[in-house]
Amino acid sequence: MQLRAREHGRVLDGVGDVPRRAVDALTVPAGPAVPLARTLLRSPRRLAAVAMAALSVGLIAGGVVLRLDVPPEWHPEANGTPQLMAGLMFPVVGAFLLAHRARPATAWLMCVGGLLCAIDIFSESVVFAFAAAGDMDMAGYLRWPMVISHQTGGILLAVILPLYSPDGRLPSRRWRPMVAISAVVVVIVTLLDITRPTPDQASYPWPRIIPNPLALEATAPYSMAARQAFALLISVLALLALVSLVLRFRRAGPTQRRQIAWPLFAFAIYVACLLAGSDWWLAATFWTGVIPVAITFSVLRYRLYGIDTVISRAFVAAGLISAVSLIYAVGAVAGLALSGYDRIGGLIAALLAGMIFHPLRHSLRGLVDRLMYGTHGDPRAFAARLSREVRETEPTNALAAVAAVVKDGLSVTGVAVEVYEPGARQIQVGLLGPAPRGVPLVWHGEPVGLLLLGSPGPRRFAAAHNDRLIAVATPYVADVVHAVRMTADLQHSRERILSAREEERRRLRRDLHDGLGHALTDMAMAINMARISLRTAPDSADRLLTELRDGMDTVSEEIRELVYGLRPPTLDDLGLAGAVRALAQEGTPRVAVETEGNLSDLPAAAEVAAYRIAQEGLTNVRKHARASSATISLRRGESLVVRVQDDGHGLPSGPRSGVGLLSMRERAAELGGTCVIGAAPGGGTVVEAVLPIAADPR
Repeated sequence: MQLRAREHGRVLDGVGDVPRRAVDALTVPAGPAVPLARTLLRSPRRLAAVAMAALSVGLIAGGVVLRLDVPPEWHPEANGTPQLMAGLMFPVVGAFLLAHRARPATAWLMCVGGLLCAIDIFSESVVFAFAAAGDMDMAGYLRWPMVISHQTGGILLAVILPLYSPDGRLPSRRWRPMVAISAVVVVIVTLLDITRPTPDQASYPWPRIIPNPLALEATAPYSMAARQAFALLISVLALLALVSLVLRFRRAGPTQRRQIAWPLFAFAIYVACLLAGSDWWLAATFWTGVIPVAITFSVLRYRLYGIDTVISRAFVAAGLISAVSLIYAVGAVAGLALSGYDRIGGLIAALLAGMIFHPLRHSLRGLVDRLMYGTHGDPRAFAARLSREVRETEPTNALAAVAAVVKDGLSVTGVAVEVYEPGARQIQVGLLGPAPRGVPLVWHGEPVGLLLLGSPGPRRFAAAHNDRLIAVATPYVADVVHAVRMTADLQHSRERILSAREEERRRLRRDLHDGLGHALTDMAMAINMARISLRTAPDSADRLLTELRDGMDTVSEEIRELVYGLRPPTLDDLGLAGAVRALAQEGTPRVAVETEGNLSDLPAAAEVAAYRIAQEGLTNVRKHARASSATISLRRGESLVVRVQDDGHGLPSGPRSGVGLLSMRERAAELGGTCVIGAAPGGGTVVEAVLPIAADPR
């Protein structure tokens, strides 16, 4: 008998499951975890799964221990086979999923297929142990369970498990004949191995031929060809199982695609390793262990491990390694062809590899992005779309337009943008879903809003979790949000200015109507009375004219107060510096006025605000500070700085902002400046206002 893989068709063993098509296919409950022991005792099926996993691990361990005692000439040809890894990993993962109340169909296939692979490994070790001890007849009988478990376990994990994954059902009824064909193939291949004729000793790899009690010697001319044909058929069935996973992937939704992609990727590499030949059995063994790990990731943590990122990086790394290897191979061949120039060839190869590394890396990344995401995965194209939308859309609609571009570019179901401002607003395009991803929007270090991304959409691999695309989008969205905030602030400012202007017009109308209007009416009546009584009662006319003169003085004073309320006349007569000096000379204490810079061409708004702040500050000094001296300084630079400082008793322990202090702050804020009231360094109080200087609109 020959146990080498190429002679009895050990193909496509230990192939794993894929994650679920629907979220509930292999779902771990989100509620409180029930103690594992209590769960197992209440469910005989889960207890049986755990027992199968423990038995599989025990059989693998026993088989490995038995092989250590077998003489080297009787060792199996492949010490690390996919069956060993499948028997160790698949039952454990299947029992774990069943213990956590996952969907049972695929988990049971993993448990049964893995147990059969473990029986295969243990039976093989026992067969060689008896053969090495000289009991060839017992070795021949024990070969039967090895053959049966090998073929059945391999078909279960290589073909049946992918067909029924991830929801425990076939992709469609059209796949039923493939299941029947797989069952027939298992029976036929098992019978071929059980009735194997006696092989030729010259080509047998072990010291003695293990006899077969049911050998059909008449089939010797056809046995090898038949087994090779069925081995090829098993390979075709495994490839068709891979095709079924690809079809499920194409028809699945975005979330299910990310789940299916993990084991699909691992299974595809495993099949490629097996089809590459016996030299790749070690890689096939490794990937057999990776498949159940991929299943666990897809079931439990598929959102934390992006398979699209893994594929992208693997593709880029493979391309770089191939290109650099090709360059060095060409350099080596050139060095051999040109004797004495091998060092120069190596140097040139190193330089070429360094020159093309980064351009090739960017090209490969762009290619894999286009393959996985289409044009939406290209950061440069995405940035160009955003830039064009920002330039061409009017400011009022820019936020909604940019949100629509981000939704389409990231392939998500919805996008919302929250703007941080008084009465915060939100623009939403599409549906966010129950748990959107939040990305802060920061403009020059200032948080201005929040970008909310919905769940992945149906286009290929969703790019919602691609940090490169998000990093491209957020600066544009932050710029638009900042522009929206500035537009809102400008609108509010215009509304405040309009409201203040109308309030001032109302005050002037009231003052003119109630004060000057009545006074002028009274004066007109007094003039008429004086004219009537001028000839008949000169004394009465004289008295009326005297009262009229006093009334005219009152009207003049009221007009002066109205004009002074609009703009102090001393500013036009004396300028800002002269007007402040006039304020300083009106009373005690002694006030010094200091000026710096040209104060003659200040904007009217800044000039009035500076005068009023100095006036209010000086009023507070005279009323509350009990100071012996004070200083008013006016300094013009990039801004106009007004500073009022006294040497009084300072601010009270619990300062309260009165009308005057609030008025100074409001006047500074109206111009976009600041006004700070605090304690002076040597004692007393200091008021400092900084007023921006803009061009005078007059």
